[in-house]
Amino acid sequence: MELPDPVKLAIPAFIVLMIVEILTFRLGLAKGRYELRDTASSLVMGLGNLAFGIPFGILIFAMTVWVHQFAVFDIGYQWWAFALIFVAEDFVYYWFHRLSHEHRIWWAAHVNHHSSRHYNLSTALRQTWTGNIAGTFVLWLPLALIGFPPLLIVFQKGISLVYQFWIHTEAVGRLPRPIEWFFNTPSHHRVHHATNPRYLDRNYAGILIIWDRMFGTFVPEDDAEPCRYGIVKQIGSFNPIRIAFHEWVDMIRDARRAGSFRSAMGYIFGPPGWSHDGSRETSAQIRAKAAADPSV
Repeated sequence: MELPDPVKLAIPAFIVLMIVEILTFRLGLAKGRYELRDTASSLVMGLGNLAFGIPFGILIFAMTVWVHQFAVFDIGYQWWAFALIFVAEDFVYYWFHRLSHEHRIWWAAHVNHHSSRHYNLSTALRQTWTGNIAGTFVLWLPLALIGFPPLLIVFQKGISLVYQFWIHTEAVGRLPRPIEWFFNTPSHHRVHHATNPRYLDRNYAGILIIWDRMFGTFVPEDDAEPCRYGIVKQIGSFNPIRIAFHEWVDMIRDARRAGSFRSAMGYIFGPPGWSHDGSRETSAQIRAKAAADPSV
């Protein structure tokens, strides 16, 4: 069975929506801002993601096909398979996204997506160059082992990526309550991209926000506390090379200077912000300090 590439089909809509968003900002119809150098960096990051993704994508698809030959079930392409993969792939995405914030080696591959201090539709295109090198794809392999056809997995991953484009905006406020309760929305995702202590490492959802509600990582956007975007330690650069690799460089440097094997492993596999001497703070520690002292 042949399935379309959702991302390829959506590219014209991405361009149109970005133009519309820029116009709404310029006309004062919505809050938000585009910065030329920042937007250019995001576009280059998106192109780099495609360039790196093609060769790795072929290898990963071949690996997925190999795993699928040991599938427990033969799910196929029945109508209900599309409903099942929608839920199953979104569940996998939640854990991939959460682990990418909780372990530095995966954060090194993901941090570039959070590096912009602006929040607009171009931010959605600021994608990783090193995610496949870090091995993040392994979390999707069990879907093939369960019995979902590899092409169906790829198709649903594309659907998820397309959905997540439109939630990178300040032009859309809160949606009707049922939508906000079940689905990831611009309001929920603004929280995810914020550096405010109470918002750090929250709302990992892809399409369904229900996973965050189930696993205790949901925090609603508070109008009294506007989101501040970027990363805790801003890199202050529009250079795509630095954006893509700065955390890898810092992680390797920290591991080399760790002084012991155990500390080196902590810098690589521990949470971002972990340090062997306690001189830095993880997101959990920053949140705890802010909760204890709201003035922080």
